[in-house]
Amino acid sequence: MTQEFDFNEALKQLQSGKALVGKDGVLTPLIKQLTEAALKAELEQHLEDDIQPNRKNGSTSKTIKTSTGEFELETPRDRAGSFEPQLIKKNQTKLSEEIDHKILSMFSMGLSYRDIRKHVADLYE
Repeated sequence: MTQEFDFNEALKQLQSGKALVGKDGVLTPLIKQLTEAALKAELEQHLEDDIQPNRKNGSTSKTIKTSTGEFELETPRDRAGSFEPQLIKKNQTKLSEEIDHKILSMFSMGLSYRDIRKHVADLYE
């Protein structure tokens, strides 16, 4: 399970000289959390829309490269294998800067993880 992003710890790391972006950057864990939350929302929307019975079936891990660094992303799966994520497609290993910035801007506007998940689900309805 992913740990919640600790803003106080992030500020301490920045004050101690740790980079904001990059492989071990302060923002990288936040991008990871928000991306995984959005993917989970996509899967839940897919399962709700699916006519045939289908269920969650764990996740697969892959390394994603962003403008803020790399991270291991847990991509959810469904049993039927019919889930095609849109935010980060199958076999995609790079997160575009545009998506990167949109996710961060939603969070900076005060949206919670739940709000971001709902917003992403609304995009696919």
